[in-house]
Amino acid sequence: MSSDPTPLTYKDAGVDIDAGEALVERIAPAARATRRPGADADLGGFGGLFDLKAAGFTDPVLVASTDGVGTKLKIAIDTGHYDGLGQDLVAMCVNDIVVQGAEPLFFLDYYATGKLKVDGAARVVEGIARACKDSGCALIGGETAEMPGLYAAHDFDLAGFSVGAVERGAILPKTGDMKAGDVVIGIGSSGVHSNGFSLVRRVVEKIGLSYESCAPFASPMTLGEVLLTPTRLYVMSALAAIKTGGVKGLAHITGGGITENTPRALPAGLDAEIDLGAWTLPGVFSWLARAAAIPAEEMLRTFNCGIGLIAVTAPEKADAVIEAFRAKGETAQVIGTLVPGEGEANVRYRGKLKL
Repeated sequence: MSSDPTPLTYKDAGVDIDAGEALVERIAPAARATRRPGADADLGGFGGLFDLKAAGFTDPVLVASTDGVGTKLKIAIDTGHYDGLGQDLVAMCVNDIVVQGAEPLFFLDYYATGKLKVDGAARVVEGIARACKDSGCALIGGETAEMPGLYAAHDFDLAGFSVGAVERGAILPKTGDMKAGDVVIGIGSSGVHSNGFSLVRRVVEKIGLSYESCAPFASPMTLGEVLLTPTRLYVMSALAAIKTGGVKGLAHITGGGITENTPRALPAGLDAEIDLGAWTLPGVFSWLARAAAIPAEEMLRTFNCGIGLIAVTAPEKADAVIEAFRAKGETAQVIGTLVPGEGEANVRYRGKLKL
């Protein structure tokens, strides 16, 4: 046993309580800016409060989602570009909620690091707040954890948790209403979003580029800037499309790509037949496929390939649904139809990707 009488503090052990308090003070205005009916309390309580009645619901079903940003964080850490990560985190959660027909209500974040750097952490959380506001979702709380010995001093991790609500009769998908001949609409992505980055980083390493290199497909932007483009927030556009009364189902195209995510919004006995020639891939996907000779089938089950959201609608409602998405700034177009299938729903492809 040591006989050294020198007293130790939590800061000596690597945890700076003052830095944590400074972070809360800095992000408080951003969190207050996300207030909405049902969420009026300030940060600082032991739990976040939300009043469903004040939000205007009569017979709500709650929808919850949790997610992270994945290894996209490594690129942000390597380049020091953190400002888009908050939107990535929010989008990965709230986009999963809106495809159930639900309105995201509130959000909680978790930020863990080896050594808390107030400015960098604040930029991340301020981005979370902006994305919450853009999605009509209140940031009602969160947790910042400084854990030396578990994380390296320059590393951090993010997790998000969101809850939404939908009136009982409006839950999506409406699989009982779907039938062969229904239209599949693709809504454009902003790039890689937040999935498949372990493969992306392997491709960059294999061809010997740095994230500060000029992007071969998007000059004069750097490769890091393109890859860190934030995930699109589909909440407001999807809710507008739902209000047309024409949406039977929605699928958020995340890990697993179009191949694995589209069937999650379909009933057994119906497949989605997707025309791969119906859209042109953003340059980043063409570059990835060519740079590492990634087969089309691997691209389609790893990345969104330029389609971040899919909607299913009756043919006579397709124009109204497309216009609702476009009116909110989205790129939307018909990319396929539903066809009879056998057993669990699947995706069938025709044509070739425009790589």
